[in-house]
Amino acid sequence: MQTKNKDLARAMRHELTWAEKALWHQLRNRKLEGLKFRRQQPLGAYILDFYCAEKLLVVELDGGQHDIPEEREYDSRRTEFLKGKGLDVIRFWNSQMRENLPWVLELIRRKAGVSTTYKPETPHPNPLPQGWGLPANKAGHRKVPPLDYRAWSQ
Repeated sequence: MQTKNKDLARAMRHELTWAEKALWHQLRNRKLEGLKFRRQQPLGAYILDFYCAEKLLVVELDGGQHDIPEEREYDSRRTEFLKGKGLDVIRFWNSQMRENLPWVLELIRRKAGVSTTYKPETPHPNPLPQGWGLPANKAGHRKVPPLDYRAWSQ
């Protein structure tokens, strides 16, 4: 069974879906925060789309065929098996890859614990003008910039 899965995984590496190709382009050669990902990694009876051994993280991409009851049940069993092995699993729809790749990459970073976008101790590069965004008094009223109504009357 393992030899069969290894051969199948090897073949699948040459037949990636467009979503897998797009994500692999972002993950390969440690491009994502220096994390080493493998594609089409065999594990037991399953072949994982992407696997980061360092973070015990599995990334799965699902097409429309995964939205039928039998496939959802299979994916659920598969996820439980992987979690039982101590792996963290994150799943994305192919459409999420197409519509918002930066968001997908950020969620992978967060799941791996290496997110660089949100660090509360770091000041924002474009802070609001002084007094904006914070309560101005004890009643909670906020200072709001004046509106330019002239732009609306054209």
